Amino acid sequence: MAFPPNVYVGTSGWTYPDWLGSLYPAESKPRDLIQHYARYFRAVEIESTYSTIPARAVVTGWKENTPPGFIFAAQVPGVITHQKVMKDCQRELTTFLNSMELLGDRLGPLLLQFPYFNRNAFTSRAQFDKLLLPFLKTLPKEFKFALEIRNKNWISWDFLEMLRDHSVAFVVVAQAWMPSIDVLARALDLLCGDFLYARFIGDRKEGKTQRWNHLTEDKTSELIVWIEELKKIAERASRAYIFFSNHYAGFAPGSVTLFHDLWHKAPKSGEHEGA
Repeated sequence: MAFPPNVYVGTSGWTYPDWLGSLYPAESKPRDLIQHYARYFRAVEIESTYSTIPARAVVTGWKENTPPGFIFAAQVPGVITHQKVMKDCQRELTTFLNSMELLGDRLGPLLLQFPYFNRNAFTSRAQFDKLLLPFLKTLPKEFKFALEIRNKNWISWDFLEMLRDHSVAFVVVAQAWMPSIDVLARALDLLCGDFLYARFIGDRKEGKTQRWNHLTEDKTSELIVWIEELKKIAERASRAYIFFSNHYAGFAPGSVTLFHDLWHKAPKSGEHEGA
């Protein structure tokens, strides 16, 4: 799919059995799926790294089975973001980074996706910041990081400044209980690092389908709003990474197709489009 050269659009994960016969040839083997995937998309967000740090041989296989220019983003293990919440997790982080660096120039941003923290976890964002700030200082500069929070009331200019000070991208999220990008963009400069990171993840509680092989919702009106703002930010960014979950509208590849079509129908914002 054709986007501007600095815009990388893909899906969150690629090993869904429901995509056999819809995106992939019906008889495809699991080991061949990433090769098929890379024929359609330039980037993917790895979800499996949230639960398991991949073996070095697995990471090497990902690199060997994708073409030059393909990009892998990856979720930082949940033991760091959810279980230990940045405390005493240097060993896990180092092990994870040692594996992921094998991707070389195919390695994109690493996603620090934090859950919604209720008041039993943190009575205020200030308590969270006391853990986050020293953690950000330890992140090795040779990797790119993006950070997502699910507490909408924590999103403010000073929080984004803290990320900007450490060249960590703020993740904009299309999700039922999070503010839309146009609302945020009216109040804040959403570009914190030198790259944009956007996730279309929807509502995992929607339960509208049991199979992820077709679109179950028309997200056209929402995507038009998002595309208008994403284009503005992408013009100022070195790269833009945009990923769709099956949960967004039922079938992530279908969402990417719709996003692609709407991107090219939207008014031009001065971008130079590439193949």
